[in-house]
Amino acid sequence: MQFGIFSVSDVTRDPVTGYTPSEAERISNVVEMARHADEAGLDVFAIGEHHNPPFFDSSPTTLLAAIAATTKNIVLSTSTTLITTNDPVRIAEDYAMLQHLAKGRLDLMLGRGNTGPVYPWFGKDIRKGVHLALENYNLLHRLWREDVVDWDGEFRTPLQGFTSTPRPLDDVPPFVWHGSIRTPEIAEQAAYYGNGFFANNILAPNGHFKPLVDFYRKRYEHYGHGRAQDAIVGLGGQAYIAKRSQDAYAEYRPYFDNNPHGIRIPLEDWTTATPSSVGSPQEVIDKTLGFHDIFGDYQRQLWVVDSAGLPQSAVLKQIDLLAEEVVPVLRKELAARRAPGVPEAPTHADLVRAKYGDKPARQPRPNPNRGDNTTGTSPYQDSDPAKAAVQPAL
Repeated sequence: MQFGIFSVSDVTRDPVTGYTPSEAERISNVVEMARHADEAGLDVFAIGEHHNPPFFDSSPTTLLAAIAATTKNIVLSTSTTLITTNDPVRIAEDYAMLQHLAKGRLDLMLGRGNTGPVYPWFGKDIRKGVHLALENYNLLHRLWREDVVDWDGEFRTPLQGFTSTPRPLDDVPPFVWHGSIRTPEIAEQAAYYGNGFFANNILAPNGHFKPLVDFYRKRYEHYGHGRAQDAIVGLGGQAYIAKRSQDAYAEYRPYFDNNPHGIRIPLEDWTTATPSSVGSPQEVIDKTLGFHDIFGDYQRQLWVVDSAGLPQSAVLKQIDLLAEEVVPVLRKELAARRAPGVPEAPTHADLVRAKYGDKPARQPRPNPNRGDNTTGTSPYQDSDPAKAAVQPAL
């Protein structure tokens, strides 16, 4: 099972000190967070995608590329890549490039997003959100698996003989999670393709997402990818940990009361009613084991540890407490509970092995016959050797 952290990238005033970091400082801090999580032995670091204040994560591929250059083992992911307002051709190219730079340590989560104005900002109609998500992923799926794609759909111009470059590393696309908190069509899509399904298990009552996860599992089995219990499930969460429970509540309370979600109930009531984990390491362990009781075996658990203005020193301490006192116990306990045959979250190495076995992975090349998209011919093709000699190299 994979354990890690993710950030929603809010730039928020610290309610204790009154200090508000700059965007530059928060960006630098998030890179440090990811590097610290890698060094501490966590499995995954993920970043979201927003295009509105107070968030800075408008370009997750750029940020994750910088993190890839300074980490060694941690899997890099997104906690939402907007499949609705991004061009799937752009997603195919950007994330394939990032997959190469990260040497395969990459997957991504696709989602519709929950900021309504983002649709018109990118020329899209929010009323077509589900249809955009379904059609755009269908194209992305093909772009990563077919060297030459012809496409004609509703939401973008047609493609003729198109090759997305670079091709995926080892000709194996990044693993995809589909994130949703309310849409059965997205759970159906994840099941149809045999992809993962991620429920962002934070701002809802305990067990709220179980019907959606159960639906995804049932449809995963229906499409022949394995047993329902073999479906690839991830859960989001939030945690604040201290050695003693009373210290955790005392330290976190002003930040919770300052939360950007407009929650105005007592912290104790909130942590009782929802999956948010606040307390000692053992309390966080017990809360997370409770997720297993609700959802069954699952493959990825991520926590937000840096929101609501928490200072960087506290964030790094949270990572240490997770890595040293929480995750090792959860690994042992959840492994003991795991039903026989239930798979782990796929890594690039797993996907390469599943495709090729012991054979060498294919190293694809761009389609030499693509030419330009108007005539289908290359401007550098010429039968005259004298002309060919002065033409620039491809």
